Amino acid sequence: MDPLALTLIELGAVVFCLGLLARLAGRIGMSPIPLYLVGGLFFGAGGLVKLEGMHEFAHLSAEIGVILLLLMLGLEYTATELVTGLRRSWQAGILDLLLNFLPGAGLAVMLGWGVVGAMVMGGVTYISSSGIAAKVITDLGRIGNRETPVVLSILVFEDLAMAVYLPVLTATLAGVSLLMGLQTVGISLAVVTLVLVVALRHGHHVSKAVHSENSEVFLLNLLGAALLVAGLAAAMQVSAAVGAFMLGIAISGATAHSATRVLEPLRDLFAAIFFVVFGLNTDPRSIPPVLGWALLLAVVTAATKMITGFWAAKRAGIGVPGRYRAGAALIARGEFSIVIAGLAVASGVVPSDLAALATAYVLIMAIVGPLAARFVEPLVRVLRRPVRGPAFRTSGPA
Repeated sequence: MDPLALTLIELGAVVFCLGLLARLAGRIGMSPIPLYLVGGLFFGAGGLVKLEGMHEFAHLSAEIGVILLLLMLGLEYTATELVTGLRRSWQAGILDLLLNFLPGAGLAVMLGWGVVGAMVMGGVTYISSSGIAAKVITDLGRIGNRETPVVLSILVFEDLAMAVYLPVLTATLAGVSLLMGLQTVGISLAVVTLVLVVALRHGHHVSKAVHSENSEVFLLNLLGAALLVAGLAAAMQVSAAVGAFMLGIAISGATAHSATRVLEPLRDLFAAIFFVVFGLNTDPRSIPPVLGWALLLAVVTAATKMITGFWAAKRAGIGVPGRYRAGAALIARGEFSIVIAGLAVASGVVPSDLAALATAYVLIMAIVGPLAARFVEPLVRVLRRPVRGPAFRTSGPA
């Protein structure tokens, strides 16, 4: 079959199935993310049907999906709110790093994968999925909740930590000198600082540059600017997601509200493709041998993320339900964890079992995370409901 025809057929079938899954998720009152992931498993590597024609398009679409998710999350907050949140939550960021890096690193040491394996698995278990968290917060209508800025500040802290971690990991896997690794880290931090300063001091100029009364021009300006900033950030060894987020916070006022309205349908499409592609790239046959370790790691790190979010929200003066919602929003792992595992496996330094474990773990957490965020609040209400004992009628004297 003609390659173009095959790509169009596969893409059309995938997008149509996404619509069916989203409708099903809406009827049962849950986020569609777990259904997207499981659907990708059925039709990816090792699944029932392997899709060959849409591989390159799907990969690029998934990257655009993450960029749009983080761009629109950034549109909800100003640069001042971000800096204030980071100042208030840096201690929670340190706690998050310690609680969630150590379980993965400890398991890697126990399995005999050495220091490099520990560094890789620590990163896999540490970093939450900003893409999944952004999607879940939006789907559940929690953007305006008091705990959302706390969650956002922790996610940004993690993404900024990745600006340091990824260059160090890459240098370690490649065996380059310590000086070269430090140079890469310095460039990453300088770029992040520069973008944040521009957002704080010149955000109104950024808003003016992308704004237009014509919706078509406005959409093209927004999408072009987001891809350009994300690409430049990635070229400078900074996460493309961080670049898109920083652009979002630099756009403010009425422009930000209009941008959210214009970009929403586009974000939903590409974000759905991102989650399906994650499933497509996972071979179900690699999961059973490491499923036990993955489940153990999932239980431990779900608890540590809950502790992180609960503690951070408590320090911000948020009520008990909001504390649990904050913890549950951080549980999911996704795009960064897969990138970390992919870098390690491509280097040939770590065993192939690490890739299988990382994939199984991320898949579990990517499914459990949205479900936990959806059901944690009703569960907390049930647990906090006062227990009433049986009523006894006391009769008086006859």
